[in-house]
Amino acid sequence: MRHSRWLTREDCLIGAAAVASVLLYVAVASRDGLGFPLDDSWIHQTYARNLARHGEWAFYPSQPSTASTSPLYTLLLAIGYLLRLPHLAWTYTLGALTLAAAGWVNARLAPRLFPHVPNVGLWTGLMTVCAWHLIWAAASGMETMLFALLVLVIIGLAWREQDALRTAASGARPAFWRGLLLGAAGAALTLTRPEGLALVGLAGIAGSVAHLEQGDRRTLRWLAWGLGAVLGWVAGVAPYAVWNYAVSGDILPSTASAKQAEYAATLALPLARRIWMMLKPLTAGGQIVLLPGLLAMLLVLVRRSRLLAAPMFWFPAIWAIGHVVLYALRLPAPYQHGRYVQPVLPVVILYGVGGTLWLVQQAKTRFVTRVLSRSLALTAVAVTLGFVIIGARAYASDVQIINSEMVAAAQWVERHLPPSELLAAHDIGALGYFAPRPILDLAGLLTPEVVPIIRDHEALMKLMCARSARYLMVMPDQRPAPAGDPRLGGPPIFETGAPYAPAAGGGNMAVYALDWTGGCSAK
Repeated sequence: MRHSRWLTREDCLIGAAAVASVLLYVAVASRDGLGFPLDDSWIHQTYARNLARHGEWAFYPSQPSTASTSPLYTLLLAIGYLLRLPHLAWTYTLGALTLAAAGWVNARLAPRLFPHVPNVGLWTGLMTVCAWHLIWAAASGMETMLFALLVLVIIGLAWREQDALRTAASGARPAFWRGLLLGAAGAALTLTRPEGLALVGLAGIAGSVAHLEQGDRRTLRWLAWGLGAVLGWVAGVAPYAVWNYAVSGDILPSTASAKQAEYAATLALPLARRIWMMLKPLTAGGQIVLLPGLLAMLLVLVRRSRLLAAPMFWFPAIWAIGHVVLYALRLPAPYQHGRYVQPVLPVVILYGVGGTLWLVQQAKTRFVTRVLSRSLALTAVAVTLGFVIIGARAYASDVQIINSEMVAAAQWVERHLPPSELLAAHDIGALGYFAPRPILDLAGLLTPEVVPIIRDHEALMKLMCARSARYLMVMPDQRPAPAGDPRLGGPPIFETGAPYAPAAGGGNMAVYALDWTGGCSAK
């Protein structure tokens, strides 16, 4: 692949494939109504709309909060509201652009690992934008694809540092500016999701080792680079950390403690099982066929890497493994097609596609190995394209469930319930967007006092009573009291009745008119 031009024909092909993939998913879902496959997507939309219209970082106007995990993504969404663009179209456009950009960056990283494998960049880029998990992420209205893109950008900037060190004219001042750029990109990654800090740290270690390889004469250059990286990161992250601390007393978004509390019971499972829980959703796709290529990649790097240069080639793989293990340790939540670990897929593809093509190249001399290796490559292509269609159906089903349950219930609430009455709810995204009102958040994102009692149903009921919550909006598995509990006020005053969630093994969203006349405690 040629790199002298800013945009090559290969880039155009990768970009077209990314846009076509996202459009396919949106088109398939549109038969039953456009939307998003997660309720959390509407949380981002609510923050972005309030920021654009009221200049406030708040889920509900005049009530600042820190329930936005991804401030950078929220800012990007807010641009669409400032320009008065249709929010769905703008969100899908952002997703398609980040997916295409991830393909472009991966297409440029691949030749660094496999410089003698023809067309490795093109195939890596195409595999990236055709991986159905990443298409789903791009069309999900979440920050996942932006995070995955910035992961690749950090890898590219770290690898570029190794190239710069080979230039005799590279002094302390250029090193400082390169470090500053890496730090700023690292800040963007951290502001997209806080766990991005782990990759920033690994990139810093790998870059430091590359500098130290140059010897003591380059110590000043290394210090300049490190100073630039630290300043760039701190300057980008500090304002949001200070804001979080001022509002909630914690530098992390409130979603961190809330999500961990919700899934605390899962931590009792053996670690190996939790790791497999996080990995299992990612095995459904063409990337599983890349496993022999991944093993071949290990052989290639072991043979080629010098002792001190090795960290530059290895740290992306170390990060990918660590990212999965970190979630298994802290938040073993494999739902929604493994969305928390989906960002490792571009790294898997980066190593796996190159390794697979290297196997094909090495097997040319023998008929049997040539047939087997080419069959492996063709199988990877066929499985990837097949899962694009399967993924489109899964995406459409996910959108149907959110639209028919969370969105439909929120729209009913907006039409029928007074906004002055406190409503308790577990899924707050669509509710905050379509029916803005004070909410007692049973998931703990907006209501931090819920976090310590999030698994204690009776304590939740007493909290709702103490806060004089008038209504409750939950699905059956979220309801903090049995169906016959008199505090629920009898049968639901509204139930969606849509068939999609029950068909998927769930239940319908319902709204209850709470009754505290008998007291806050169960009788």
